[in-house]
Amino acid sequence: MTTKYILITGATDGIGKVAAKAMAKQGHAVIIHGRNQNKAQKVCEEIKAETGNDKVDNITGDLFSFDEVKRMAEDFKQKYDRLDVLVNNAGAIFSKERELTKEGLEKTMALNVFSPLLLTELLLDVLAKSPSGRIINTSSGTHKIAKKPDFNNLQFENNYSSSRAYASSKLYTIWITRHWSAELKRRGLKNITANVLHPGAVATRFGQDNDKGFINNMVFKLALPFMSTPEKGAATTVYLATSQEVENVTGKFFGNMKEEKAQDKYYSIENEIKIWDYCQKVISPYLNN
Repeated sequence: MTTKYILITGATDGIGKVAAKAMAKQGHAVIIHGRNQNKAQKVCEEIKAETGNDKVDNITGDLFSFDEVKRMAEDFKQKYDRLDVLVNNAGAIFSKERELTKEGLEKTMALNVFSPLLLTELLLDVLAKSPSGRIINTSSGTHKIAKKPDFNNLQFENNYSSSRAYASSKLYTIWITRHWSAELKRRGLKNITANVLHPGAVATRFGQDNDKGFINNMVFKLALPFMSTPEKGAATTVYLATSQEVENVTGKFFGNMKEEKAQDKYYSIENEIKIWDYCQKVISPYLNN
C-alpha cells in the first residue's frame, strides 16, 4: 500500500475523528484539524495509541476566519510538501438566530461553503504534487429539502432559518464539487479529482448543542436513536480517500460507499456557475495577498 498524506478538517469529534482513526489504522499519514490546540493534540495522541501509527499529526485553525484558514494552509505547507487527500469534513448547523463571522459572513455559508473552497484553493499547489490528488467535500441528505436558490439572498439576510441555511449550503457544496471537476481540468490539474458525499444520519453530537428553534430541536432529539453509528457514517469518507476503485472518478456524489444521484431539482449549469462565481468573489481577497 502506498502511504497517502491525508488532511481532514473537523477531525477532533464525530465522523471526522472516526474517519481519521480508520485511515491511520490503514497506515496512512493523517493530519487532523481542529479549532482547539489542546484538544487536537489529545485526539492525535489517542489515535496514535489506538492504531500504533506514529504518522498522525494535527493542525489548528478557526474556519470561521479566512485569515485563520490562510494561516492554516501556510502552516501545512511549511511542514508538508505534498498532499494526497483533502477531506473538507467540518460543518455545522447553527441557531435559530442568524449569526455572522467577524468578516460579516453568515456563519453557515462561511463554515460549510466558503472556507472549504478557500482552503482547497490554497492547498491546490501541494495537491498538484500528488500522483493522485483527491478533494472530498461533505454534503448531507438535507440537500434534498433545499429551497430554490435566491441569488440575491445567498447569505439569508431575508427569511433566515437554520435548517434552510444548512440545506442550501449542502446543496451548493454538491454544485461546487461538480464545478471543481471541470475547473481542475481547465487549470491543467488532471491528476486531481473532486467528489462529494453524504454520510447519512449519524448519531454524533452534531446539531445537539445549539438552539435551532423548538421544532428543529425536537426533530434532532427524536431522530437520535434511529441514526446509524459514526463508523458507518465515516465509511464513505474513508472509501473515497483510500480506495483504488475511485482513482479516476471525479465530480460524483456518493453515499454508502457507492455513487448516488443527488436530488437537486434546481440544478443547472447556469446555477452552478452562479454559485461558483459568487463564492469565488467572496474568497478572492484571500487568494492573492
